[in-house]
Amino acid sequence: MKRVQVLFWLGLLVAVVSAKTTGREEDGHDHDLPELDWWEGGVFYQIYPRSFKDSNGDGTGDIKGILEKLDHLVDLGVTGVWFSPLFKSPMKDFGYDISDFLDVDPTFGTMKDLEDLLAKAKQLGIKVILDFVPNHTSDEHEWFVKSKSGDPEFRDFYVWKDGKAGGMPPNNWQSVFHTDAWTKPEGSTQFYLHQFDKGQPDLNYENPKVNEEMKKMIEFWFSKGVDGFRIDAINHAYEDERFLDEPLIDENRELFYENMDHKYTMNQEKSYSLIYDWRELFDKWSVETKQTKLMMTEAYANLEQTMRWYGDGTRKGSHFPFNFAMINRVTNSSGAAQLKEVIDEWLDNMPKGANANWVLGNHDRPRIASRFGRERVASFAVLELTLPGIAVVYYGEEIGMEDYRDISFEDTQDPQAANTNKEIYQLYSRDPVRTPFQWDSSAYAGFTAATTVKTWLPVHTNFKELNLAAQKTAPKSIFKLYQQLIKLRSDHTFMYGDFESKALINNVFGYTRKLAEHKTYAVVVNMNSADVQLNMKNLEKDTQKLKVVVSTPESKFEENQEITDVENMVLESFDAVVFEVVTAGSSALVGSVLLLLGAVLRALM
Repeated sequence: MKRVQVLFWLGLLVAVVSAKTTGREEDGHDHDLPELDWWEGGVFYQIYPRSFKDSNGDGTGDIKGILEKLDHLVDLGVTGVWFSPLFKSPMKDFGYDISDFLDVDPTFGTMKDLEDLLAKAKQLGIKVILDFVPNHTSDEHEWFVKSKSGDPEFRDFYVWKDGKAGGMPPNNWQSVFHTDAWTKPEGSTQFYLHQFDKGQPDLNYENPKVNEEMKKMIEFWFSKGVDGFRIDAINHAYEDERFLDEPLIDENRELFYENMDHKYTMNQEKSYSLIYDWRELFDKWSVETKQTKLMMTEAYANLEQTMRWYGDGTRKGSHFPFNFAMINRVTNSSGAAQLKEVIDEWLDNMPKGANANWVLGNHDRPRIASRFGRERVASFAVLELTLPGIAVVYYGEEIGMEDYRDISFEDTQDPQAANTNKEIYQLYSRDPVRTPFQWDSSAYAGFTAATTVKTWLPVHTNFKELNLAAQKTAPKSIFKLYQQLIKLRSDHTFMYGDFESKALINNVFGYTRKLAEHKTYAVVVNMNSADVQLNMKNLEKDTQKLKVVVSTPESKFEENQEITDVENMVLESFDAVVFEVVTAGSSALVGSVLLLLGAVLRALM
């Protein structure tokens, strides 16, 4: 009997120590950790609807095409999907010029199609985020048609101003699309403001009726089952009411948008208040539906301005404002020290309890493979998906799609570029990052029917080699790497763990993810085009042994490979690896218990 009792208690001791060192409880749960809301730590996938999947052979992607391919998002493992605008629009800016906020554009299908998509996404466990464009409408919107005609009910829905002497605009403001920001319609005595295309007149939020209408729109879509909104260009919503000329950054250069200090047209105090007001509406619906209605905000601004979208300490704002630091500040020549600075800056400046987020690409900026080189796609995937917080993935990033730069000026669709000329349009065109998704190696990369005459933008010519089908069958691929990394994010250490980073010698960026009584992970990213020596004890001093958890497709490291010589490792060019760390303390504890167990067993024999 005594022998049985001794064996029982020793077995229990080993089980406890094992739990302490591996961080796994028997039921897979940590009951002392708070449950995260559905969006916290999530992965959100942006779809540009025109380019995802065409179901009817007209060369333009649509809702039924998205519905057809929703299983791809399940296979990838994302939390939610964000659709660029699907609303009714004359498409002068491809959906960002909305003529009816309460209807679906026929280009994409019908309201029934969207309702079917929402139902299917809910069935599959995918949250749906719509793109909300509050700064302006289309010039074909009913409100603007009435406003332009002088209807007193709608005249002040938009910003109208008298011009200067000689028929000149009210001031020197320029549009994002490289034209005057003011247009005077034929027969009108006043100019209307448009910070973007002239077909996108700015709404006037000084008129409270405009805000009331926008709230109705939000509630309409919440009642349809939408899970949240990505709010576009919110820092343009209000203008300084004095309408002063904006100063030039360089007085010796000409007047154009990029050479102006937009102190009167962006980041106005009232724009923040508008978001705080809308957040209250979102929260009201969250309570009523017993599920958080998510608000994401887009504003290209400095760090201090961006952080204010989270809230002011009293009123809540966006659940998360998009973090564009990796787009705006990280370049192909950036080293480990700069990468650390960019990441730490965001984490250190967030309000307490806020969620970080990481964005490496979108419909307005060059793709990862084109900015950094195809050989670095995998390492940036490892980086983005193992940092604390939310990851936002642009369609095609999961297979390493590249910009298609061979689109002629004549075939250019983007108004931001079409308003320039043949010599410089490539500098401003966003078309190269919006080309059709490359599903397989068949005609048009499987995006549309083989009989289609022409796609809205040409398919990249590399689709025969670079496509989803090929990556799904390959032993290793970028797609499979994304799957691994997204799955790893459900590990409690990545969900809740601390983050500490270092710019290591030899220009390697490294960081640890730690959580008490759980596994410790180390991530290293080689920022060099050459192999480098690496001592992992410089990242985690107690490292005794490493186990490879995730490695890039071209890496020499294999999954589950154990490494004992942690002070003399070689990290290949642009490689990135996720390791599980076994420390001296945990190894010693397990070793001591095993020695004790062995001694007791020998004594009992």
